[in-house]
Amino acid sequence: MAESNVSAADILGASIKAKRRLEDDTRLDSGFIAATDQARVLAYYVNMLVKWNKAMNLVGPKSWDDIFHSLIIDSLHLADFLNDLDLPKNPVTLDLGAGAGLPGLPLRVVWQKGTYHLVESRQKRSIFMRTAMQMMKLPRTEVFQGRAEAIPQEALPADLILSKAFMPWKELMPFVKPMLAETGRLVILSNDSAPASAEIAECGYELESTMEYKAQKKTHYFWSLLPLS
Repeated sequence: MAESNVSAADILGASIKAKRRLEDDTRLDSGFIAATDQARVLAYYVNMLVKWNKAMNLVGPKSWDDIFHSLIIDSLHLADFLNDLDLPKNPVTLDLGAGAGLPGLPLRVVWQKGTYHLVESRQKRSIFMRTAMQMMKLPRTEVFQGRAEAIPQEALPADLILSKAFMPWKELMPFVKPMLAETGRLVILSNDSAPASAEIAECGYELESTMEYKAQKKTHYFWSLLPLS
């Protein structure tokens, strides 16, 4: 494990403080079912991110506590949001512009449905994600290094596409539509509330559901969008 003082107990305490407690979950693969095991794997990821961030500037926050409460917490709330969507039993998910593995790597600790593709064009960030995954042992999770336009056809169509600051939403919606299954969903992680239904319809989608929550005094939002036929 990367050198750091962050422990599983620290992660469990931070999750309680953030009002998104880690819980035992029998739906998860062996090794992740217990909350303590989820916390252990998340602690490894946070430790490694803090260490690599010093040299590579992967994320803005520097301390593990800031990283958890501003970034990791997104993944934990996102798991709850995805569990409420009517997704296929084994969805194919694309995480566009995965960067340092956020939200994807922490998300896969607590949400493991189907196959998950972390899409990232930058080599150093792809190396970071692959290195973290070697120890995290995340099930059915892969890194694709390359542009989103070059995603292999065998990974398409996607049942779920996730985007966190990959590109502005008005550009994103038409860009990903050819990649989505007919009943697929685009989920956007944003610092803004969802636009008006008319604006979304102009881009060929309808708003299915939204979620908002507070993280470090800021409000974060998820939008789930369905392509119009």
